[in-house]
Amino acid sequence: MDAGVDGLLNAAMRPVADAIAGFIFYAVPINGTQVPLIVIWLVIGGVFFTTFLRGINLTGFAHATAILRGKFSQPGASGEVSQFQALTTAVSGTVGIGNIAGVAVAISVGGPGATFWMIVAGLLGMSTKFAECTLAVKYRRIDPVSGEVSGGPMYYLQRGLAALGHAKIGRGLAIFYAASMVVGCLGIGNMFQSNQAAAIIINTTGGAASPFAGQAWVLGVAQAVIVGLVIVGGIKSIGRVTARLVPFMVMLYVVCALVVLGLNASAIPDALVAIVAGAFSADGVAGGAIGAMIVGFRRAVFSNEAGLGSASIAHSASRVAHPASEGYVGLLEPFIDTVLVCTLTALVIITTVYVPGAIGVNGIELTSAAFATTFSWAPIPLSVCAVLFAFSTMLGWSYYGRKAFSFLAGTSRTATIGFNLFFLAFVVLGSSVELGALIDLSDALVFVVAIPNLLGLYLLAPVVRQELTRYNDEVRKPG
Repeated sequence: MDAGVDGLLNAAMRPVADAIAGFIFYAVPINGTQVPLIVIWLVIGGVFFTTFLRGINLTGFAHATAILRGKFSQPGASGEVSQFQALTTAVSGTVGIGNIAGVAVAISVGGPGATFWMIVAGLLGMSTKFAECTLAVKYRRIDPVSGEVSGGPMYYLQRGLAALGHAKIGRGLAIFYAASMVVGCLGIGNMFQSNQAAAIIINTTGGAASPFAGQAWVLGVAQAVIVGLVIVGGIKSIGRVTARLVPFMVMLYVVCALVVLGLNASAIPDALVAIVAGAFSADGVAGGAIGAMIVGFRRAVFSNEAGLGSASIAHSASRVAHPASEGYVGLLEPFIDTVLVCTLTALVIITTVYVPGAIGVNGIELTSAAFATTFSWAPIPLSVCAVLFAFSTMLGWSYYGRKAFSFLAGTSRTATIGFNLFFLAFVVLGSSVELGALIDLSDALVFVVAIPNLLGLYLLAPVVRQELTRYNDEVRKPG
């Protein structure tokens, strides 16, 4: 695509993108800091469900890990994938480039104190995720012939609100959610990922001297082929791949981070003091809000999707009989991708290269420099992690987009193949061109789904607590 066509697309989409982004990211001043209303909306959701479900994010953690170990297995339950595969598919969509680059940006802008608020956001998000995944299983639809499962916000908004006597409102919100997700998945879950993966490969293989320099579309085609080979088999194929890929890539990154921290152990106490002290200073609080916006709620949203409902689409396919059982498993996601991975990234940066008040390199370059201070070759495994993060995110979001599309267009084979080809075309497109307006538009649409999703969650909150109580009485605390 030439620059002229690229410019025309940007010019055509920019007014729409700016209008929607301006609405969804409208900011209000709080103590001198501009905080987007969508951030407030999502944080309030986390606080509400943490309170309403009596600290399920903390009291349910051990039980969630016990479920994954098979202690509370449910033989004969309906579904397409195991609870572990559902979790890894959802984590594949949340652990992404934002965990590496976004954290660095947040710290550059807000200082070490931003880390504290990221952790808080992750802990609160665990409760929201519990509610989403519980409802996704309760109101999912299972095809009586093929056994294919369809679930997520589209279905609990439509079915759940209909059960409360609000069928028309529920149907309208569900259609709006699905349509927004179809467009939204093309940005943060597709084009941004393929673009960053291609850039990382080019940079790692020589930069301007790389054989791929000026030929990023080749890398886009390669990515599209690999992604296509996986997603053609649906959630079962995606689940099998992510069940192996996600633990490997997360452990590779965690081990690399722990090695760096181990060799800089003397700096960890000061880093922890800086995180806590900075969180409650004027600059720290401002930085935390900005960091949450950048890392958690803009292009690096992957560290915490709680409130958007996207991950519950994958969880709805789990082989499980009790909805609340999947809610327990789902609450582990924000802990893994935000509390664990983002915190490790922050500690590596703070203990190595962070200089208060310094302005310059940020994003993935800062994280790469932090790893390189300990081992000169460390950016290589970091680049491998980043590419795997991008690839896995495309797998997860392809499924989210396809399920949203099937809600609107039906579950025919033609519709499925058509959407998959459309998604793969944007993988190639994203790797080789700059479509800022389209990415901004898709980002805004991904965030705008938090409005109908959380409205539905609030209305269905009593159902969530009812399912939790029933599960605890029948399964968790028998006898």
